[in-house]
Amino acid sequence: MFRDDFFSQLASADQILRLFDLLPEVSFFLKDRECRFIGLNRRGCEYCGVAREEEAIGKNDHDFFPSERADYYRADDLAVMKSGEPIINRIEAAPEQAGSTRLVITDKVPLQDRKGIVIGLAGFSRQIDRISRHSGTVDQFSRMIDHMQENFGEPINTKLLAKMSGMSVSQFGRRFRRAFGSSPHQYLLRLRVNAAARLLIETSQTIAAIAQDCGFHDHAHLCRNFGKIMNVTPSIFRSRQKEYKKS
Repeated sequence: MFRDDFFSQLASADQILRLFDLLPEVSFFLKDRECRFIGLNRRGCEYCGVAREEEAIGKNDHDFFPSERADYYRADDLAVMKSGEPIINRIEAAPEQAGSTRLVITDKVPLQDRKGIVIGLAGFSRQIDRISRHSGTVDQFSRMIDHMQENFGEPINTKLLAKMSGMSVSQFGRRFRRAFGSSPHQYLLRLRVNAAARLLIETSQTIAAIAQDCGFHDHAHLCRNFGKIMNVTPSIFRSRQKEYKKS
């Protein structure tokens, strides 16, 4: 009750929301039941490509991101609000551009009104390459993360990664999952798919050549994993991105 009384006396929720502007490495956003932006911090505005929060309020991800990525975000948002269960420590591509090799850890938490009805969600995204150097448990992985990001196109040996982190293979697997919410294999797969997406957009290489460059066994291996993560085949992704650039 004491805390409720305190918050009820605040003149505006903006006093709390503006605190998130002091976290330059964290993207923060609020959305309503229709997945429309209700609030963003400065980093969130950068991801959406707007200069001020007011330019994003009332709009949704489809106003700022390619359709495949916007569909992916919306599906997550709706799942969180329907189930009432949060998404914690999900590794995914950074929002700044399709095919980005930069990864973020994302959390989405449902928000309830006074009657306990979910009316929206709050979300956070934190860049992994920055977190890896500054946060407790993840500090142990900084050298290994750099190695994976620089050499994802080559065969990656889990034993080597564990050794680089100063752990046994089993200990490495447990701590990696606890730190990133993902297995090392899933993290590496996301790196490879993101790199493939970038090459599909920026080059005219064949899908088979891209698969080889990004560490996949062959064309089919890339297509199978690309579809699981991006919810679209590489060829359709490439054609849609071309149309998106024209529009």
